[in-house]
Amino acid sequence: MPEYDKLVRDRIPEIIEANDQRPETHVADGEEYADRLAAKLREESQEFADSGEFEELADVLEVVYAILDNRERTLEDLEATRRGKRSERGGFADGIVLERVDE
Repeated sequence: MPEYDKLVRDRIPEIIEANDQRPETHVADGEEYADRLAAKLREESQEFADSGEFEELADVLEVVYAILDNRERTLEDLEATRRGKRSERGGFADGIVLERVDE
């Protein structure tokens, strides 16, 4: 039997059972849930980086929404922070690559 030990979408156990298999699960909470969300964000980000597929970017966003909910923050909070950083430091639209800084 394959071992996964990772956070999965809420309906995955139901989908596995529909295929006549028995998933073994537990519900993460508190610090474990926060840690698993961070790991899931890294996993989904890497999958997007590897494939470039739009669906993988949607998975990244789904994890971001879960992190916001877990931290009792809103998308509006995140957007305000993003706008502030963009105002201060700019965005990424110009494609600037920093190669080095000479001293």
